[in-house]
Amino acid sequence: MPTAKDVRQAFDDATDLGEVGRIVRVAARERTGAQGATFVIREEGRCFYADEDAIAPLWKGQRFPLTACISGWAMLNDETAIVPDIEVDDRIPIEAYRPTFVRSLLMVPVGSPEPVAAIGAYWSKRRRPGDDEVERLEELASLTATAVKRIGLRDAPWAPNFGERRATPA
Repeated sequence: MPTAKDVRQAFDDATDLGEVGRIVRVAARERTGAQGATFVIREEGRCFYADEDAIAPLWKGQRFPLTACISGWAMLNDETAIVPDIEVDDRIPIEAYRPTFVRSLLMVPVGSPEPVAAIGAYWSKRRRPGDDEVERLEELASLTATAVKRIGLRDAPWAPNFGERRATPA
């Protein structure tokens, strides 16, 4: 498992948000033992599932209203969401989760007091993440917030008008 120092160095070396997403998805799985991890960006009133690393495809590349998903809940409330059983948590859009392997999850906001992203960890069994897993994912979120603040969100390759901005001469 990479140490916080290793992750911090990787973020310090990152030059764009795509690199940050790759670091997040790998570190989140390694630091929690999860079977899936995602990096979600806040785009105005939506959540954009920018990157993921999972045992099966989830929502990478998709956008959902902030109010319609657990990553949005974590960002809107600036609070970690611990979901030991997706079937019994009202914050979970169950129809989106039932076809997937996900049965429990942990979602942490990135950036406080106004989160700009979220990091999720997913498991295929119903379980309550341990305090150590929660702490490690929250620490990763803190490191991620620093990298995102340094790099910014405007020039992400997945931003809606990224190609238009690139095509404009400086």
